[in-house]
Amino acid sequence: MTNDAWTPLRAGRRYQTPRPVSRRATRFSRRRSAGITATQGRWSLADRLFAGATDRRALAELLLERQGIVTRDSVRGEGIPGGYSAVYGELRALETIGICRRGYFVEGLGGAQFALAGAVERLRELRAREDEEPEPLVLAAPDPAQPYGAALPWPKRAGARAARVAGAQVILLGGKPALFVERGGRSLVPLRDPDEEWLRPALAALVEHVRAGGAKRLAVERFDGQPVGETEVMPLLLEAGFVAGPRRAVLRP
Repeated sequence: MTNDAWTPLRAGRRYQTPRPVSRRATRFSRRRSAGITATQGRWSLADRLFAGATDRRALAELLLERQGIVTRDSVRGEGIPGGYSAVYGELRALETIGICRRGYFVEGLGGAQFALAGAVERLRELRAREDEEPEPLVLAAPDPAQPYGAALPWPKRAGARAARVAGAQVILLGGKPALFVERGGRSLVPLRDPDEEWLRPALAALVEHVRAGGAKRLAVERFDGQPVGETEVMPLLLEAGFVAGPRRAVLRP
């Protein structure tokens, strides 16, 4: 996409842009409307600026720079016309001249994987040790960094209850899926068999995420398809910081 103004580039981060302070802020205040936002200007698609066929070599290099490790499913997720076959030949050519290497870097993603050397080394550095606690991470379900439902299938236990939809969140423990939070937070779907050993750190990460501004409010009504008050997770929710309400557990920032 492109813009007809320089303001979006010159402005600070959208949510850190200073706002004018007015003692009497009215709905149609001139002072309020004069505030700079990071999305000013007219936006339009830029595909007309690049007429003609896409340079497949440049596309293959872009995928390597963007993803680090390129697999069949990751190319499919990009929506590239022709899919993996459209860039496979160029990736092999890049391997021949030493720009990338081919191997089996990520288990379960097929054998035809191409990676930058730096990406492989970073993966080795991030490999968890046996004595380390799995690090919790809360991601938006459709986030490109969240691979489940795109490059990787959802755990079978989730059935059709987990999806890459806006507003939903996924809690990973050590990179493995643990908990799916439905849009609006009304339902929690465990992505593995419920157990206090992993539920405690997963819920703690969710509470920390909400209190850091990741969500306005959570009102959990169901856990694993059952009323939350009738499940073993209710005491753990209260322990993590939720407040018991009628037929729900509520968490406010």
